[in-house]
Amino acid sequence: MSTGVIIVLIVIVVGVVAAAAALALRARGATGGSGLKRRFGPEYDRAVARHDGDAKAAERELGERVQQHGSLQEKPLEPAAREQYQARWAAAQELFVDSPRQAMADVDQLLGEVAGARGFPDVAEYEKQFDALSVHHAHHVHGYRRVHHVVHTRTDSAQESQAGTEEMREAMLEARALFDDLMSADNGGGGGHGRTGRHAFGSFNRQALKGS
Repeated sequence: MSTGVIIVLIVIVVGVVAAAAALALRARGATGGSGLKRRFGPEYDRAVARHDGDAKAAERELGERVQQHGSLQEKPLEPAAREQYQARWAAAQELFVDSPRQAMADVDQLLGEVAGARGFPDVAEYEKQFDALSVHHAHHVHGYRRVHHVVHTRTDSAQESQAGTEEMREAMLEARALFDDLMSADNGGGGGHGRTGRHAFGSFNRQALKGS
C-alpha cells in the first residue's frame, strides 16, 4: 500500500471520528441541562420541583422523554375533524358557566382525542401521551395536566368553593393554549408556538366564563 493511499485512509478515518464526535456533542446538548431548560421551559422547573429540587433526576426524566418521543412526527388534522373539535371546545366553554366540572371533563377528553389524532399516544395512556406532548408542546402542556388532575380528583361538590371554580377557570384558560397549539394547521405546532394561536379560534377569557 502506497504512502499516498495510507494518508487518504487516515484522513477519512479522522473525518469519520470527528463527525461522530460532533453528533455526540449535539445529542448531549439536546438532552443536557441547558438544552433541556431551553426545550422544556417551565416544564423543566416543574420536573425539578417534583424531584424535590434534584436537577439531575429531573434531567434524567426529561432526557428519557426526549429519547422516547423526540422523533414523533405530528399528523395534520382533516378539515372536518378540526371543525368538530372546535365545536366541541365551544360547547365546553358554554357549559362551564352552569357546570364547570362537566366542562372540564369534556375538555380533558377532547384534548386527549385531539392529541391522539395528531399522532401522539392514545388518550387511554394518559401518562405516556402527556410525556410525548411535553416534548413537543412543553410551554402549553401544563394546562392539560391541570384539567386532568381536577377531573380525576374526587371533590365534594357541596364543599366546592368559589376558589375551586376560579382554579378550574384558570386551568381551562391554560388548556386552551394547548388546544390552539394542537389545532394549528402546520405539521408540528412549533414546539409550543402554533401559528394560528388564540386569534384563530376566538377569545376564551374570564368574561366568557363569568357567572360560574
